[in-house]
Amino acid sequence: MKTKGTKKNKVNIVTLGCSKNLVDSENIFTQLKGNGYNVSHESKKDDASIVIVNTCGFIDNAKQESIDTILRYADAKDAGLVDKVYVTGCLSHRYKDELAVEIPTVDAWFGTNELPRLLKTLKADYKQELVGERLLTTPAHYAYLKIAEGCDRPCSFCAIPLMRGGHVSRTIDDLVIEAKSLARRGTKELILIAQDLTYYGLDIYKKRNLSELLNHLSDVEGIEWIRLQYAYPSGFPMDVLDVMRERSNICKYLDMPLQSGSTELLKLMRRGITREKTEDLIKTIRDKVPGIALRTTLIAGHPGETEEIFEETLEFVERTRFDRLGVFTYSHEEQTFSHTMPDDIPAEVKQQRADDIMAVQQDISWSLNQAKIGNTYKVLFDRKEGGYFIGRTEFDSPEVDNEVLLPASQFVRQGDFANVKITNAEEFDLYGELV
Repeated sequence: MKTKGTKKNKVNIVTLGCSKNLVDSENIFTQLKGNGYNVSHESKKDDASIVIVNTCGFIDNAKQESIDTILRYADAKDAGLVDKVYVTGCLSHRYKDELAVEIPTVDAWFGTNELPRLLKTLKADYKQELVGERLLTTPAHYAYLKIAEGCDRPCSFCAIPLMRGGHVSRTIDDLVIEAKSLARRGTKELILIAQDLTYYGLDIYKKRNLSELLNHLSDVEGIEWIRLQYAYPSGFPMDVLDVMRERSNICKYLDMPLQSGSTELLKLMRRGITREKTEDLIKTIRDKVPGIALRTTLIAGHPGETEEIFEETLEFVERTRFDRLGVFTYSHEEQTFSHTMPDDIPAEVKQQRADDIMAVQQDISWSLNQAKIGNTYKVLFDRKEGGYFIGRTEFDSPEVDNEVLLPASQFVRQGDFANVKITNAEEFDLYGELV
């Protein structure tokens, strides 16, 4: 190919799945840049000689998307558009032996903890001095901060421990160093992520230590928002709520996947909590942090979910009135405990149940948003799209939550905060004007 010379040492990293995968890709990006590679993230052009696909293996739809993406670049290699295709991430970790047989065009497969081996394959050195200095693929004003890897929870439906291993916390010192580095480069919002935030510290500090971490991170100059995602309800450390209430730069926002509103199903799911204890926890959270926005995730169609159990979850959603909510249909994952149960709920029934939950949530979201009309909120602006600047309040995480739309005639810059008065509202969007 005529472009072969210009493509030499050019790498395109393609990321699939969650924000934890995105952080992994950013670390690959940083190490390769440090080794002199020309690296892009999710380039729209086939102009790289090497493609690294960072896969997701969480549920069936995510696995299929990962396989389709691998096949796309395998075909590109066969067509002479790409020299090398490497695959890493969760799907590769879990199924690399089978995939290597099915897709022999891929040059090498790597697990979730094999960054040094991936770099060695690319004749690059793992540079310890670059740890914590990662280059961002998100807009500079917000960044995901992964505080731990892996999970020790026994949830019956979840294959994450098979792909990510047991829980390993990062030290407070390392996380503060990384937060300071990000702040120096313009990051204003840290989004704390892990498979389980609430387990943080148990392995290295012998206690749940999320509150101490939050205190240290909230002292980092330049960080105006700190957001918590993926907090497990069982064993939730209540002292976190005191820190959230006392520290102004910790968002009144909590993402706590609950999976079901039925005690019977929660027992089958091995969640270690009942509906009653969940409701008590939610009440305590709302009492201790007034005005907090709660996001949750539910599973529709898990084995054993009868119509009666589903109705119980639906009533739980109606009663609790979550600010944000998402639903997955159940995916029958090999080597999990749930896989020993018959996956006998038809796909169309799973989808209908998910749709029914979201219909209830849409009404709740519309009602909660209508109540915001006339109020003024501090908004962080992420981008310009069409005729609007688009941002978020402290009650909204990027990609998954509500957005605030400001007419482009009222100028703001990406990455700036501004006070916005809400003038109109829909189910998942707020419209406003600068104050």
